[in-house]
Amino acid sequence: MTTPGQTVGPFFHYALPYPRGAELVPPGSPGAIRLHGHVVDGNGDPVPDALLELWQADPDGRVVRAGGSLRRDGWTFTGWGRAATDAAGHYSFATLPPGPTEPGRAPFFALTVFARGLTDRLCTRAYLPGDPAALAADPLLSGLPAERRATLIATPDDRGLVFDVRLQGARETVFLSFPGRR
Repeated sequence: MTTPGQTVGPFFHYALPYPRGAELVPPGSPGAIRLHGHVVDGNGDPVPDALLELWQADPDGRVVRAGGSLRRDGWTFTGWGRAATDAAGHYSFATLPPGPTEPGRAPFFALTVFARGLTDRLCTRAYLPGDPAALAADPLLSGLPAERRATLIATPDDRGLVFDVRLQGARETVFLSFPGRR
Protein backbone atom coordinates (compact mmCIF):
# COMPACT_ATOMS: atom_id res chain seq x y z
CA MET A 1 0.00 0.00 0.00
CA THR A 2 1.32 3.43 -0.93
CA THR A 3 1.20 6.12 1.73
CA PRO A 4 1.36 9.86 1.14
CA GLY A 5 4.60 11.72 1.68
CA GLN A 6 5.04 14.30 4.37
CA THR A 7 5.70 17.88 3.41
CA VAL A 8 9.04 19.47 4.20
CA GLY A 9 9.42 22.06 6.96
CA PRO A 10 8.77 24.62 8.41
CA PHE A 11 11.62 24.03 10.85
CA PHE A 12 14.51 25.27 8.72
CA HIS A 13 15.23 28.52 10.56
CA TYR A 14 15.53 26.61 13.82
CA ALA A 15 17.40 23.43 12.94
CA LEU A 16 19.60 23.91 9.89
CA PRO A 17 21.32 27.31 9.70
CA TYR A 18 24.76 27.57 11.29
CA PRO A 19 27.20 30.44 11.89
CA ARG A 20 28.49 31.93 8.61
CA GLY A 21 26.77 29.18 6.64
CA ALA A 22 26.08 31.54 3.74
CA GLU A 23 29.70 32.72 3.64
CA LEU A 24 31.55 30.36 1.33
CA VAL A 25 34.21 33.07 1.59
CA PRO A 26 34.25 36.00 3.99
CA PRO A 27 32.50 39.03 2.44
CA GLY A 28 35.09 41.38 1.01
CA SER A 29 37.58 38.60 0.22
CA PRO A 30 39.55 39.05 -3.02
CA GLY A 31 37.34 37.92 -5.90
CA ALA A 32 34.25 37.52 -3.70
CA ILE A 33 30.82 38.03 -5.22
CA ARG A 34 27.35 38.01 -3.77
CA LEU A 35 24.70 35.64 -5.11
CA HIS A 36 21.36 36.79 -3.79
CA GLY A 37 17.69 36.91 -4.63
CA HIS A 38 14.20 36.14 -3.42
CA VAL A 39 12.18 32.96 -3.10
CA VAL A 40 8.54 33.59 -4.02
CA ASP A 41 5.43 31.42 -4.25
CA GLY A 42 2.95 31.12 -7.10
CA ASN A 43 1.30 34.44 -6.18
CA GLY A 44 4.64 36.24 -6.13
CA ASP A 45 4.54 36.46 -2.32
CA PRO A 46 7.82 36.01 -0.42
CA VAL A 47 8.54 32.67 1.21
CA PRO A 48 9.98 33.79 4.57
CA ASP A 49 11.07 30.39 5.85
CA ALA A 50 12.82 28.72 2.91
CA LEU A 51 16.34 27.38 3.04
CA LEU A 52 18.73 27.20 0.08
CA GLU A 53 21.83 25.09 -0.25
CA LEU A 54 24.48 26.05 -2.76
CA TRP A 55 27.04 23.71 -4.35
CA GLN A 56 29.62 24.95 -6.81
CA ALA A 57 33.00 24.46 -8.45
CA ASP A 58 35.86 26.76 -7.54
CA PRO A 59 36.95 29.58 -9.91
CA ASP A 60 39.16 27.10 -11.81
CA GLY A 61 36.24 24.75 -12.41
CA ARG A 62 37.38 22.11 -9.92
CA VAL A 63 34.77 20.40 -7.79
CA VAL A 64 35.92 21.13 -4.27
CA ARG A 65 36.36 18.23 -1.89
CA ALA A 66 37.65 20.12 1.16
CA GLY A 67 35.91 19.49 4.46
CA GLY A 68 34.88 22.13 6.92
CA SER A 69 31.64 23.55 5.57
CA LEU A 70 29.89 23.43 8.94
CA ARG A 71 32.82 25.06 10.77
CA ARG A 72 34.07 27.90 8.61
CA ASP A 73 37.72 28.70 9.19
CA GLY A 74 37.72 31.93 7.17
CA TRP A 75 40.04 30.83 4.37
CA THR A 76 39.18 27.30 3.13
CA PHE A 77 36.78 27.41 0.18
CA THR A 78 34.51 24.35 0.40
CA GLY A 79 32.08 25.07 -2.44
CA TRP A 80 29.03 24.54 -0.23
CA GLY A 81 26.82 26.80 1.85
CA ARG A 82 23.38 27.19 3.33
CA ALA A 83 21.26 30.37 3.55
CA ALA A 84 17.83 30.95 5.03
CA THR A 85 15.40 33.50 3.63
CA ASP A 86 14.37 36.50 5.70
CA ALA A 87 10.84 37.90 6.19
CA ALA A 88 10.96 39.35 2.66
CA GLY A 89 11.99 36.00 1.15
CA HIS A 90 15.53 37.28 0.49
CA TYR A 91 18.65 35.10 0.68
CA SER A 92 22.31 35.91 0.11
CA PHE A 93 25.59 34.00 -0.31
CA ALA A 94 29.13 35.42 -0.22
CA THR A 95 31.13 33.24 -2.57
CA LEU A 96 33.51 33.09 -5.51
CA PRO A 97 32.38 32.87 -9.14
CA PRO A 98 32.51 29.23 -10.25
CA GLY A 99 34.55 28.28 -13.26
CA PRO A 100 33.38 25.95 -16.02
CA THR A 101 33.78 22.29 -15.06
CA GLU A 102 34.64 21.42 -18.68
CA PRO A 103 36.13 23.59 -21.45
CA GLY A 104 33.40 25.51 -23.28
CA ARG A 105 30.78 24.79 -20.61
CA ALA A 106 28.86 27.53 -18.85
CA PRO A 107 29.69 27.92 -15.15
CA PHE A 108 26.80 27.59 -12.71
CA PHE A 109 25.75 27.33 -9.08
CA ALA A 110 23.73 24.25 -8.14
CA LEU A 111 20.93 25.20 -5.73
CA THR A 112 18.60 23.11 -3.62
CA VAL A 113 15.47 24.73 -2.18
CA PHE A 114 13.65 23.51 0.91
CA ALA A 115 10.39 25.19 1.92
CA ARG A 116 7.18 24.48 3.78
CA GLY A 117 4.56 22.74 1.72
CA LEU A 118 7.06 20.99 -0.56
CA THR A 119 6.96 17.20 -0.53
CA ASP A 120 10.63 17.07 -1.56
CA ARG A 121 13.48 19.46 -2.14
CA LEU A 122 13.71 21.32 -5.44
CA CYS A 123 16.95 21.38 -7.42
CA THR A 124 17.92 24.02 -9.94
CA ARG A 125 20.90 25.84 -11.40
CA ALA A 126 21.89 29.49 -11.53
CA TYR A 127 24.12 30.06 -14.54
CA LEU A 128 26.54 32.96 -14.69
CA PRO A 129 25.74 35.51 -17.38
CA GLY A 130 28.36 36.94 -19.70
CA ASP A 131 29.37 34.13 -22.04
CA PRO A 132 26.58 33.76 -24.63
CA ALA A 133 28.46 31.05 -26.56
CA ALA A 134 28.89 28.85 -23.47
CA LEU A 135 25.27 29.41 -22.43
CA ALA A 136 24.04 28.52 -25.93
CA ALA A 137 26.18 25.35 -25.97
CA ASP A 138 25.13 24.14 -22.51
CA PRO A 139 23.25 20.83 -22.88
CA LEU A 140 20.71 21.61 -20.17
CA LEU A 141 19.94 25.15 -21.34
CA SER A 142 19.84 24.24 -25.02
CA GLY A 143 17.34 21.47 -24.24
CA LEU A 144 14.83 23.96 -22.82
CA PRO A 145 12.35 26.12 -24.69
CA ALA A 146 13.89 29.57 -25.26
CA GLU A 147 11.39 31.32 -22.98
CA ARG A 148 12.31 29.04 -20.04
CA ARG A 149 16.11 29.44 -20.25
CA ALA A 150 16.09 32.88 -18.65
CA THR A 151 14.76 31.39 -15.40
CA LEU A 152 18.16 29.71 -14.94
CA ILE A 153 20.46 32.64 -15.72
CA ALA A 154 21.48 35.04 -12.94
CA THR A 155 21.56 38.76 -13.69
CA PRO A 156 24.22 41.21 -12.52
CA ASP A 157 23.43 44.09 -10.20
CA ASP A 158 25.48 46.49 -8.08
CA ARG A 159 25.61 43.90 -5.26
CA GLY A 160 26.70 40.89 -7.35
CA LEU A 161 24.41 38.40 -9.08
CA VAL A 162 20.66 38.14 -8.64
CA PHE A 163 18.87 34.81 -8.93
CA ASP A 164 15.21 34.75 -7.92
CA VAL A 165 13.49 31.42 -7.34
CA ARG A 166 9.83 31.29 -8.34
CA LEU A 167 8.27 28.12 -6.97
CA GLN A 168 5.35 28.09 -9.42
CA GLY A 169 3.25 30.27 -11.67
CA ALA A 170 4.33 32.71 -14.35
CA ARG A 171 8.10 32.55 -14.97
CA GLU A 172 8.44 29.53 -12.66
CA THR A 173 12.07 28.55 -12.20
CA VAL A 174 13.06 25.42 -14.08
CA PHE A 175 13.58 22.63 -11.55
CA LEU A 176 15.57 19.49 -12.24
CA SER A 177 14.67 15.91 -11.51
CA PHE A 178 17.09 13.08 -10.96
CA PRO A 179 15.31 9.80 -11.75
CA GLY A 180 16.13 7.02 -9.33
CA ARG A 181 17.37 9.39 -6.61
CA ARG A 182 15.42 10.34 -3.53
